[in-house]
Amino acid sequence: MKRFLLTVLILVIVNYSSSFGQTKSVNLNSLGFLPQQTKKASIIGDSLSFSIKRSDNQTVVFTGKMAGPIFQKDVNQRVAIADFSSVTKVGKYFLETSAGANSIEFEISPKVYNHPFYTSMRGFYLWRCGTAVEGVHNGIRYAHDACHLEDGFEDYQGKPGEKRNGIGGWHDAGDYGKYVVNAGVTVGMMFMAWDQFQSNLKNFKLDLPETAKGYPDFLKELKWETDWLLTMQYTDGSGKVSHKLTRKNFEPFCKPEDDKGQRYFTDWSSAATADFVAMMAQAARYFQPYDKAYAQKCLAAAKVSYQFLKENPNDKNFIQGEFKTGGYQTTDKDDRLWAAAEMWETTGNPEFLGDFEKMATTQNFKVFEDWDWGNVSNLGMFEYALSKKTGRNPEILKAIQKNIVDVANSISKNAAADVYGRPLIRYYWGCNGTIARQVLNLQVANLISPDKIYIQTSQDAIAHIFGRNFYNRSYVTGLGIQPAMNPHDRRSGSDNEVYPWPGYIVGGGHSATGWNDKQEDYSTNEIAINWQGALVYALAGFVGK
Repeated sequence: MKRFLLTVLILVIVNYSSSFGQTKSVNLNSLGFLPQQTKKASIIGDSLSFSIKRSDNQTVVFTGKMAGPIFQKDVNQRVAIADFSSVTKVGKYFLETSAGANSIEFEISPKVYNHPFYTSMRGFYLWRCGTAVEGVHNGIRYAHDACHLEDGFEDYQGKPGEKRNGIGGWHDAGDYGKYVVNAGVTVGMMFMAWDQFQSNLKNFKLDLPETAKGYPDFLKELKWETDWLLTMQYTDGSGKVSHKLTRKNFEPFCKPEDDKGQRYFTDWSSAATADFVAMMAQAARYFQPYDKAYAQKCLAAAKVSYQFLKENPNDKNFIQGEFKTGGYQTTDKDDRLWAAAEMWETTGNPEFLGDFEKMATTQNFKVFEDWDWGNVSNLGMFEYALSKKTGRNPEILKAIQKNIVDVANSISKNAAADVYGRPLIRYYWGCNGTIARQVLNLQVANLISPDKIYIQTSQDAIAHIFGRNFYNRSYVTGLGIQPAMNPHDRRSGSDNEVYPWPGYIVGGGHSATGWNDKQEDYSTNEIAINWQGALVYALAGFVGK
């Protein structure tokens, strides 16, 4: 029988050929068990009628007409849309067109996001540095031995040949470096996922080793990173925070434990220091119920670094010098704004509130629909807008909340105009991560001014990532239909497995048709924690119990 292309966000078969049941022609972009959530299909070609059938007995449960077709220039395709949102009963189905073409099987269930969330979140565990890790996916064991146990040397902090403990944290991307600025946006989003979706996540098991006794698994993984971040603060009590801990040059494609190059704590930057403050303030707040002493340690570290920033208001950028590893160079005004918001939320100290409101006013209360590590002001704006604390300036609050909602409306409009539900207009290095990150904009807007379109657009974004796209392929390794197979990832490139380490989102093309699933194409096919954290956030809001 002739088959056509299907994009589905409601199927969770976890093999490499048909996970999520997503292909290019049909998009089922919702959980499928709540009536306010839509299920739509994008079908290449002219408008046709269609039916939805049960897989077990071929019973027709729905028939309808496709809308369109619509021609979209960037993909050079005519695409029709089939809407079957009224089909909500749990089960397995397929879509059949009047021309006799069938989709692959898909599932409607309240738990279809659970396995993708599990696998994507476990990606952080498998990224752990300084320890052995292992996991099984689709019957394949992925593992590496303890690595980078000499982290790190202090030559670039004025102590040639001396070493102190910088072991731990996550490898940053397809390389094995560790970078504070990129940790900032990543950890910030993931703590926000915990704050907003704690009821979904508190009892969700990630099968992690016991590295933080008494912590929920989600926070246990975050603590592995914050433990390392604490080592990045200078030991002289100044409050400065090292920008990164890496080799001078990128390591070859080898296993983590085989990377023996000397690694260094670099000079500090004000952006890294401000991001450190924000993350430590969040850690103090969210770890408090599970470990008061550790929470106090995090807050104390945050206060020292915040005071240093107050006493040193000028932007201090990181200079690469001899280093060829990731620069993550950025100005610091957005990082300082976020730091002030988190310090106020954690302590209630009006000094921090005043600092935030002054900076927010200077920045015209701007909220961005297209953002990443280079501009984290959204994280500060969101924290302020959602706070339950008293004392906020009503006019500033009104302006920020309005901008949040306006941006979410723009994102939703962009997704509705795209035949594959893509909410981001631009294409560039790491744009897939931004698509996932826009779900944070949408969820925050939904908390401020609830509207089902924000949830639908969030699921459109997830659907696009997992296969509702030009390629009829998932951008996430090991999940979705025909997932990415050759990520720029030194672990995947140095082991003997055909299939890559699972659960990682790749960056995506610099045009609508420009993605290359090739290991050497780091600009479109690398993995990175800032994109991964966005994917985890996007999925966390839809975990079913």
